[in-house]
Amino acid sequence: MTQFGIATNAYRTNGQEKAEFHNVVTWDRLAEICGQYLGKGQQVAIEGRLQTRSWDDDRGQRHWKTEVVATNVEMLSGRRKKDYDAETAADALVAQAAHLGESPAGDSIPASEPIADGDSDDDADESQDDDAVSAA
Repeated sequence: MTQFGIATNAYRTNGQEKAEFHNVVTWDRLAEICGQYLGKGQQVAIEGRLQTRSWDDDRGQRHWKTEVVATNVEMLSGRRKKDYDAETAADALVAQAAHLGESPAGDSIPASEPIADGDSDDDADESQDDDAVSAA
């Protein structure tokens, strides 16, 4: 599972711009691809469904969170050169480790099931500006 924030902009007739922030969740192979290729400031087109979950915190307060569960994510701004260079260097290190018979550190197994209501680890305030991806 990969979670990230996106910003959308609404332009009003008087020339003002209003930004809104949305949480996006991806699963399985789409989560792997988003985690590998998306970065802050890239433009994306997202298709999916809205999902609202609720949970009670330690103080008994009920919290609600609405997120987009993405079924399709399209990169509109392409990959940046520095990202491509970093990916090429990382792939070379993985190949070198495999050649030496070592497995690379940090291999993870992607989640295959959504978080059930009430099982959220993200009760703390989130800073969406740190990992926001802008949407077109």
